[in-house]
Amino acid sequence: MKKALITGISGQDGSYLAELLLEKNYEVHGVIRRVALEDETHRLWRLKSIRKNLILHSGSLESFPSLAKIINKVKPDEIYHLAAQSYVANSFEDEFSTLNTNINGTHYMLAAMKEFSPGSKFYFAGSSEMFGKTVETPQTENTKFYPRSAYGISKVTGFELTRNYREAYKSFASTGILFNHESPRRGFEFVTRKISLAVARIKNNLQKEIRLGNINAKRDWGHAKDYVEAMWLMLQQSKPSDYVIGTGEQHTVEEFLSIAFKHVGLNFKDYLKIDEKFFRPAEVETLLADPKNSEKKLGWKPKIKFKDLVIDMVESDLKNVRDKVY
Repeated sequence: MKKALITGISGQDGSYLAELLLEKNYEVHGVIRRVALEDETHRLWRLKSIRKNLILHSGSLESFPSLAKIINKVKPDEIYHLAAQSYVANSFEDEFSTLNTNINGTHYMLAAMKEFSPGSKFYFAGSSEMFGKTVETPQTENTKFYPRSAYGISKVTGFELTRNYREAYKSFASTGILFNHESPRRGFEFVTRKISLAVARIKNNLQKEIRLGNINAKRDWGHAKDYVEAMWLMLQQSKPSDYVIGTGEQHTVEEFLSIAFKHVGLNFKDYLKIDEKFFRPAEVETLLADPKNSEKKLGWKPKIKFKDLVIDMVESDLKNVRDKVY
């Protein structure tokens, strides 16, 4: 039985990946903060259905000894490093913790693997935010990075660290440059989940408006459930490499809004308020993946369409509101 170790297992991607690996008969280990073990109901809600099948370890991305101890104990066949401070807006407000957690955490994971489990295969969760102010459209594995936030900068640094360990120490270390991927498990701070929950609350007369920033921003959106399969496929290859993962289709925030509100028989224009405080100091206007390489080499293609993703999120939050979860 293969063993996998996932950082960020309690997040959106981590929970879907854990489910996928369990289905493939892996022994699945996860790194979580101690506070999560003390409050499992709220902090591990995404893992509720599979919690009994997981082996969780208390550790911190800011502590090399804690990560080294876990990796030395587990000696996993595969390591999926997903944990990060991943909310872009927050990275403008707290650059220091974003850079410290994301860069050092990745370095510590790679160094611990090299020292205590050199045979492990390593996956690093890159981001389309690495491209930032895009120099070409669509973006490929060879597109120049131009990050526009501390988060984007931290991910570029993580990418370079991963590549360096691959080239300098012959580690099996790959990066997935994932474009925006959402789901009903998305955090409330992200615009897509903010929209789906607002739609559900407005439909049920619990909210009167939704305040957003740049609704003209263009993104390549997919479903997280599809994207974790791409992560797994990267570590099944004979050689490590880096892959752009996206749908190759682009939509605006306004389109997301329109589909979400229309699904419940409403017009978003009746409820939307543009608020300057939600604009980024340095905006990323357009991101679009060219996934040809991942399609060719991994045999991966997304299955869930944009409209179905939006409806999935809205339907989930309608149920959450009905059940008085939120």
